[in-house]
Amino acid sequence: MGRHSLPDAHAPEERGGTSPRRRRRTIAIATLLVLAVAAGTGVAVNSGLLSFSESCEDSAVRLSLAASPDIAPAVRDIAEQALADEVRSDGHCLDVEVVARDSYKVADTLASGTEAPDFQVWLPDSDLWLDRAEGLGTGTPISPSDSVASSPVALAMVPSASKRLGWPEKTYSWAEVVTAALTTDKVRLGAADPARSATGLLALTSIGGSSAQQGGDSDTRVAETAKVLAERMSDSDAQVLETLARSGAGAEEGNPKRNQAVLISEQAAFTHNAEATGSGKLDLFYPEDGTPLLDYPYTLVDEEKLTLAQSRAALRFMTLLNDKSSRNVLARHGFRPPSGAAEDTVVASAGGRSPQPYATSAAEPPSAKQLQEMLGMWTITVQSARLTTVVDASGSMATPVPGRGLSRMDVTKESLIQALAQFTPDDEIGLWEFATTLDGAKDYRKVMETRRLGDPVQGGSTHREKLSAAFAGLQPVPGGATGLYDTTLASYEQARSTFVKGKFNALVILTDGSNQDDDGISRSGLIDRLKELADPERPVPIIAIAVGPDADREEVAEIARVTGGDGYEVSDPAEIQAVILQAIMAAGQNGRAAQE
Repeated sequence: MGRHSLPDAHAPEERGGTSPRRRRRTIAIATLLVLAVAAGTGVAVNSGLLSFSESCEDSAVRLSLAASPDIAPAVRDIAEQALADEVRSDGHCLDVEVVARDSYKVADTLASGTEAPDFQVWLPDSDLWLDRAEGLGTGTPISPSDSVASSPVALAMVPSASKRLGWPEKTYSWAEVVTAALTTDKVRLGAADPARSATGLLALTSIGGSSAQQGGDSDTRVAETAKVLAERMSDSDAQVLETLARSGAGAEEGNPKRNQAVLISEQAAFTHNAEATGSGKLDLFYPEDGTPLLDYPYTLVDEEKLTLAQSRAALRFMTLLNDKSSRNVLARHGFRPPSGAAEDTVVASAGGRSPQPYATSAAEPPSAKQLQEMLGMWTITVQSARLTTVVDASGSMATPVPGRGLSRMDVTKESLIQALAQFTPDDEIGLWEFATTLDGAKDYRKVMETRRLGDPVQGGSTHREKLSAAFAGLQPVPGGATGLYDTTLASYEQARSTFVKGKFNALVILTDGSNQDDDGISRSGLIDRLKELADPERPVPIIAIAVGPDADREEVAEIARVTGGDGYEVSDPAEIQAVILQAIMAAGQNGRAAQE
């Protein structure tokens, strides 16, 4: 789904030539209609055609707006002033109730579609939550529009630590500043959980991209950084700030539970510094390879269910948030304009100082794929994974992939080997293959036990090396059909019986077709049995990936959802690596939510 666009008169200027991560659906006509109606109303009032003698209380159009907690106070101030000034839409006063809601919680609720939202407008801190909210397209529909504010993500430090790194004169890339922070007198670095914080995820993705520019084994460096951050991870951005040393006193800064550096937004630093004194204030490093922006997209929720009055009022409030007086209110709360242009007073109050490159154009927004891969890596880094991979070896896997000169099986093997590189020695992975009557009467065969990748095996190699060779050795079975249901049940029973507490346990099934074994268990029988086996205390979600045009995503999704997992579809097996990481992140997040 795209984005609305503001009329030209209200459109934010493009920043630094960067392109937005997603294209925006144009509703300029609708917005102009609102403005035209508002203007027309003014004419009608002046000519005596309409009367505003009734009070705002009687005539108001009431909206509820769920805003990210950092921007909620500023938006609430604007809404309250609008009501006091009797700002109107179609002759009705705007009465906007602003409630603070964590963006990740709203995104998960909208994606599930299990409950009707009690708000008509959503203002998350980043458009990355829009992808999560849209999910598989089965939840509550959203209609995103343009940004109303922005704030760059940076690295904040207490003065004693920042001086050791040469602030403000010395500048670093993302990779360099994090490495310097972690190696210079062991500065304790904290961050918010990237699965719950746009700031944390954007910072980690920037570190990853910067590390890749340095060459070498960037994946290992990023994984190591992620492990360090995981040790000092907070659930939310607000909690990250609470981990900082409260003063420059030796006992306070020497407290191992206190951080000396944190990954936060400029606005969060602005708010912190407004209340802090002396050495409790923060200095900001702005990496020279560009800072990603929190961009606060204005988003209508379930737009088709809004009344005409609500829809017009929501759009009227959107234009109000972009006018000069509202921009001033947002700046007083530490926000930049949507363009990302630096506000010197905001930067100084937040802890920025020249020659730190705080006015440099914002970094190119990461793609949805990059974010998904980083979240997948984060999940398996924070919580070691135990995965049993079950690969379709039916004859149809020999089908050529258009334009690749390789079979489905060939490309699938390549993707699995690439995905394997993302896992650590502590992760446990095994391999099954399946096709009808593959092993006597069985449709499946265990190829490799599920065990630690770093475990030594006979011959002086490791389980990782043996598993990589096993992936490479997979071959389609000529004439073999897809024995999906029996294989799913057998592998799930095995994964459940070997569940390891403290790890992310999951079953990954890749298939290019629907079940073709009429002599085995039925789909309804399989689903009933999986419902009996599924245990929230010992979760083993199925991650089912339908490969190619002949696979039935809905079939595998229906089966997987019974276990807390989901079904995915890839047209090209080369996409499997990214989908596995995305699916691990989603299943891991669902499991965490279920435990809360």
